[in-house]
Amino acid sequence: MTSGGGIQIPSRLPLLLTHEGVLLPGSTVRFSIDSPRNMHLVSQRLLRGTSLKSTIIGVIPNTRDPEHDTDDLPTLHKIGTAGIAVQVVGSNWPKPHYTLLITGLCRFSVSSLLKERPFVLAEVEQLDKLEQYTTPATEGVTPSDGELGELSQNKSNPTVSPHVCVLVAKFRRLLDSLPRETLPDVVASMIRTIKQGETTGEVLDAVSLEERFKKALPMLTRQIEGLKLLQKTRKMGPDNDKRVLSVRKGGVFPGRQFNLDEEDEDDDGDDTGSLEKKVHGANMPEAALRVCLKELKRLKKMPQSMPEYALTRNYLDLMVELPWSKSTKDVCWSTWLQCVNMSHIYLLLFGKTSVGRSIARTLGREFHRIALGGVCDQSDIRGHRRTYVGSMPGRIINGLKTVGVNNPVFLLDEVDKLGKSLQGDPAAALLEVLDPEQNHSFTDHYLNVAFDLSQVLFIATANTTATIPPALLDRMEVLQVPGYTQEEKVEIAHRHLIPNQLEQHGLTPQQLHIPQDTTQDIISRYTREAGVRSLERKIGAICRAVAVKVAEGHRLTKTEALIPEEKHSVFNVVSDSSCETSIAAPPEMPIVIDHIALKDILGPPLFEMEVSERFTLPGVALGLVWTPLGGEIMFVEASRMEGEGQLTLTGQLGDVMKESAHLAISWLRANAKTYQLTMVGGPDPLEGTDIHLHFPAGAVTKDGPSAGVTIVTCLASLFSGRLVRSDVAMTGEITLRGLVLPVGGIKDKVLAAYRAGVKRVILPKRNEKDLEELPANVRADLDFVTAGNLDEVLNAAFDGGFPGTASTRTHHQLTSKL
Repeated sequence: MTSGGGIQIPSRLPLLLTHEGVLLPGSTVRFSIDSPRNMHLVSQRLLRGTSLKSTIIGVIPNTRDPEHDTDDLPTLHKIGTAGIAVQVVGSNWPKPHYTLLITGLCRFSVSSLLKERPFVLAEVEQLDKLEQYTTPATEGVTPSDGELGELSQNKSNPTVSPHVCVLVAKFRRLLDSLPRETLPDVVASMIRTIKQGETTGEVLDAVSLEERFKKALPMLTRQIEGLKLLQKTRKMGPDNDKRVLSVRKGGVFPGRQFNLDEEDEDDDGDDTGSLEKKVHGANMPEAALRVCLKELKRLKKMPQSMPEYALTRNYLDLMVELPWSKSTKDVCWSTWLQCVNMSHIYLLLFGKTSVGRSIARTLGREFHRIALGGVCDQSDIRGHRRTYVGSMPGRIINGLKTVGVNNPVFLLDEVDKLGKSLQGDPAAALLEVLDPEQNHSFTDHYLNVAFDLSQVLFIATANTTATIPPALLDRMEVLQVPGYTQEEKVEIAHRHLIPNQLEQHGLTPQQLHIPQDTTQDIISRYTREAGVRSLERKIGAICRAVAVKVAEGHRLTKTEALIPEEKHSVFNVVSDSSCETSIAAPPEMPIVIDHIALKDILGPPLFEMEVSERFTLPGVALGLVWTPLGGEIMFVEASRMEGEGQLTLTGQLGDVMKESAHLAISWLRANAKTYQLTMVGGPDPLEGTDIHLHFPAGAVTKDGPSAGVTIVTCLASLFSGRLVRSDVAMTGEITLRGLVLPVGGIKDKVLAAYRAGVKRVILPKRNEKDLEELPANVRADLDFVTAGNLDEVLNAAFDGGFPGTASTRTHHQLTSKL
C-alpha cells in the first residue's frame, strides 16, 4: 500500500452508497446502514475481513434513498472518499441495520464497475496523496505560492476577535496546527448548513488544493459573520431571536476532529453554564450536590448526539426542580405546630377520600393525590434505575416535583387495593416511604440519592384493613370513619348535594324545590347506604327529569300548554298566577317534588318491605354485619324437616361463618334440656331432624364470627317454636361454653339498625364502650342490651324472656312463692 513515500489505497474497493451525508478526507462520520447492498458489504467484507486492507472501503454519495434500493444501480457520483471502518455496530431494532464509524483517507475516482451484486465493487484511481504531513498550514508559505498562499493566510487571520466566542478562539488555535493540504476538507466537514450535502459535495469534487480552499473558506466566513451577529443580538437583549454557533468534539484526524454546528437554541456551553447555576441555587444537600456536579462534569464532555446526553440532562433537570428546601408555611394551628415535630406524626388512615383535600386546605399546604388501586409494580413507588430504557422516578418523587414544596399533603388513595406481581411488592416499597424513622432518607432508584420525606403529611384511604399487610398497617394511625345518620344525610343533601346538582343541571332554587320530607323518603326508601353516593345519584336523576320539563316549558306556547294531557302532570307547581299558566310549568315557577313525583321519577321504592314482615314464622333472626361500604342488616333463616340430623348451610358463606353455625348447633344440643328445646322429652333436638340454615342475598360473600349470636337465636326460635321480636337486631361472637365475645364495626352496625327501623340492639358487653361514638339522637332512640353470655341474649331477643334462662327461672321462682 506504499509507493514512493506515499500511501496507496487498493485499486479495487467495495463502494458504500450513502445518502446521509458526504465523507471528506480527514473527517469521521457515523453512517446507518440498512439497504441490501450496504448490508451485504458490511457482512461479507468488513465482518469477515482480518487485515487492515479489508477495512478500507469507498464511500459514494447517493441521491436515492437506500430504503428504495432496487436491482437497478443508481447513477454513481464520479468522485468518492476512501475510508477506514473503525467501528461496526449491529442492531435488530427497529429493524436489522448496522452503524459504521468511518474515517476518511483520500479522494478517488471511479474508473469502472466490476460487479453490482451483492454489493458494488469498482476499479478506482486515487486522487489525493496520503502521507504524514508535518508542515502546519501557516508555515512554509512563500510569495511564490501565489493565490494559494493568500487563501491560506486568509484562513490564518480571520476578521473575528477571540472575544466573540471562546469556542471560536479555541477552534482557531486548533486549525493552526493542521497541515495546509488537509485544511479545506476539515473546515468543510466541520460546518453544517441547511444545504450541507450540496456544499460538502462541492468540496469533495474539488480535486485541486486551490479549488478546495475557494469552496471551503467562504463557508467559514459565513459562520464567522453569524457569530458576530449573535454577539450583537445578545447585547440587544435575551428576547431577540438567536442563532447559536456551537463547537463539539467529533472523530479523529489524525487523533482529533471538530464539528462546527449552527443551531436554533442556546449553545451547549452557555446551556450547561445556566444548568450549573441552577444546581448551585437548588439548595440541595451536600451528597446530592456532589452527584449533580459529577453528572454535570460528564455532561460537558459528552457529545449531544449520544443517547446518554439526553438521559443525563433529564436527570439534572429533575434534580434542580425538586423542592429540596422549599416549603409552605402552615396557616392553621401555628402555635401547636411550633411545638410538635411533624415528622413524628404517623400516617393517618381514613375511609374517606375527601378528607385529605380538606386537611390540606385547612393547613394551607399543597395537596397531591396518588391512586394506588391496582398498582402491582414496586417501581411505581421507588422509580426505575437509570440503566433501563424509559426510566423515570417513582410517584412519590414525581409528586414532589409537581407540587413544588417538600411539605405537602399526600393522599395515598385505596391503599388496601395494592397488588403484587413479578415486578415486586409495592406495599413493601411503601414501608420506607411511610416509616417516620426511615423516610428522612428515602432513596428513589432513579435519583439514587436520599430525599427527606419527613415533612410530608401522608394520608391513606382504605375501605378495609384486612388486605393491608400487617407491617404496613403498623405504620399507620387508623381512624375509622363510619356512616352517616339519617339526620346527617338530610343536612348534607340540603347544604351540598342539592345545590351542586342544581348547578350541574343548569337549574335554580326558583325552578326546583325538594322538601326535607322528600329527602327523608329518598334516604329511607331508595337508598340504604353508609355514605351519600347513591343519594347524590338519586338527586341527580330528579334534577335531570325537572330539567327536561323546564326545557319543554321554554318550547311550549301558551296554547300548547292548555292541552288536556299536560293537566295530568305529576309535578306540583307552586304559583300565584292563573291555572292555565300553572299547568304549563314555566321555568320561573318552582317545581316541588312530593311523594307522587318521587315515585314517578325514581320508580317504586326499593326498600318497601318492613322488617316485621319477615318474622311471621319461627326460625328467623336479624343480625348486624359490617361491610367495606358500611354496616348492613342480615336475616338468618332456619327450617327443619325429617332426616338424620344433618346441617345444610346456604348463602355463599366463608369458613368462619360455617364454624359459627356449627358452634351454635353444638351449644344448643348441649343445653337443649335446660332451655326446653327437646322434642317429646328426647335427648337431642336434632334426633330424626335435618336443619337447613340460610343467609339470604346468596350472591354476596359473607364471612366473619359476629353472626354467632344471631344463628343461636334463630335456631332457638326454630326448636322452641317461638317468634323472635321483630324490632331486635344483634351481633357478637360466641364460644362453645356460651360466652359472647366482642366484635368490631359497632358504630356502623348500629347505624344500619337505626336506618332499618330497629328499636332494640343486642351487643357484647365488652363493646359497651363503643356506644360513646354514636350520635346522641341514636343513643336516645335505641334500646341497647349488652350481653356477656347466650343466656342474656336469648332472654332479650324474645318477648317475656326465653324458657330456661336465668331471668325466667327467677321469675318462675318468685311466682311460685307468691
